[in-house]
Amino acid sequence: MSESPVLLNKHEVERLLTYDDLIPRLESVMGKFSKRDSSEIIQPVRSVVPIQQHSGFLGVMPAYLAAEGILCTKIVTFYQRAEGSSLPSTQATVLLFHPEHGHVTAIMDGEAITAKRTAAVSAISAKLFKPALSEVLCILGSGQQARSHYDVFTKLFKFKEVTSMKTGNTSKSFKMCFCVCDPVLYTLQVRVWSRRKEMAQRFVNDLQDPVTVCSSVKEAVIGADVIVTATGASQPILFGEWVKPGAHIAAVGACRPDWRELDDVLMREAVVYVDSREGATAESGDIILSGAEVFAELGEVLNGSFPARREKTTVFKSLGMGIQDAVSAKLVLEKWNGEH
Repeated sequence: MSESPVLLNKHEVERLLTYDDLIPRLESVMGKFSKRDSSEIIQPVRSVVPIQQHSGFLGVMPAYLAAEGILCTKIVTFYQRAEGSSLPSTQATVLLFHPEHGHVTAIMDGEAITAKRTAAVSAISAKLFKPALSEVLCILGSGQQARSHYDVFTKLFKFKEVTSMKTGNTSKSFKMCFCVCDPVLYTLQVRVWSRRKEMAQRFVNDLQDPVTVCSSVKEAVIGADVIVTATGASQPILFGEWVKPGAHIAAVGACRPDWRELDDVLMREAVVYVDSREGATAESGDIILSGAEVFAELGEVLNGSFPARREKTTVFKSLGMGIQDAVSAKLVLEKWNGEH
């Protein structure tokens, strides 16, 4: 008789799942996935059931990693909520199974896993593709994905601008004055935009660092070196004419074939990377509707089979993968078992 499954809530998952441990595992599994060895990794494209009456979808994301002994699936719902709705747009649960016996070994909150593994993969893309000198981070969105991206990007990278201002001038970030003869100062340079400005302000109020709330997408992205799009948009909000040449865009919203965050100009002029070619060409409206060519998978760059075109404007289009959930959940369970 199998033991009862371990039940882990959102708080426990967030506590146990750290970026320092997670990122190396994600790099490893995505590299393995891109080698297309079906005896080692099996991951079909996400199955989606439309819930048209309520503007929602139910997605199922299974994965089997034979070498690691991981059998997992995530069940996720995502909705286009009305403006001002207090309901979450995405909810998820992750199940781990015993790969030999077939019983469920763990049931855990999937929202925390989704938020952290998505942000971690975006950070991997930024490590590979962002300009060598990156001073300005821009985040479009103010939800859970925006926060997880802020956390990992400011943890791993130093976004800063040199401040050496004449007396009487004001730093946009700190609203303080500096004499030109003062030592050079480095200030955190992060900009945030949300469709509802009060939500962007609430996002900023929860942070310990100074962040600039912008009133328009254009204001937020002009001159930005790294741009994260984590919105519920179904039509383009980010336009290529606003994007600094050589910038890197991590696009994590618009996960349906008729949804967009990025316009045709940006998609066609940038070097486009994806997590999975099969997923991107089946699910990404940004790719399907623009006709943009996929240059490489992230795993192919990690394997060294394709280059990181850091000198170009780059887009990493993230759809999310079952293998990412699987290694994240296995890591959470390993840590929990280590404590009990």
